Amino acid sequence: MQKTYLPKENEIVRKWFLVDANGQILGRLASRIAMILRGKHKAIFTPHMDTGDGVIVINASKIKVTGKKLTDKVYERYSGYPGGKRSVTLENMLAKKPEMVIKLAVSRMLAKGALSEKVIGKLKVYAGDVHPHAGLKPEKIELVK
Repeated sequence: MQKTYLPKENEIVRKWFLVDANGQILGRLASRIAMILRGKHKAIFTPHMDTGDGVIVINASKIKVTGKKLTDKVYERYSGYPGGKRSVTLENMLAKKPEMVIKLAVSRMLAKGALSEKVIGKLKVYAGDVHPHAGLKPEKIELVK
C-alpha cells in the first residue's frame, strides 16, 4: 500500500510568473491566477499547505469584461455603522483603482481563512506595464488565449 505524499516546507520550489492583463477577460484571468497562487497546477498540491507560486500582473487597467458589467457590477462595502454602506461600479473602480479590481476578483475565488490571506500576499498587481520586481526573475506566461 502506498502512502500519500505530503511535501515538506523546504521541498516546495516557488517560482514567480508575470501575467499581462492587456485585453484579458477579468473572470477567466482571475480564476487562472487563483489556481497558480493556490498551487493547484503542481503535482505536489496539498489542500492544507501553501504550495503555490507568486504572480505579478501588469496592465491591470486594460482588462476587459463582457456584457454590461461595467455599469451593472457593483462593489459594496459596509462599515458597520448606520449609513455606512458604500457602493462603487466597476467602471468607477477601473478608473480609480484598477489594481483592486483584479485583487478582489482573485481573493473572492479563494477559500476564506488564514491560508488564503497568506496566498493572496503572493499576488502583486500594477496598473501600468512597469513593476519593481525584476529581481525575482518572473517567467512570462500566457494564461488565457
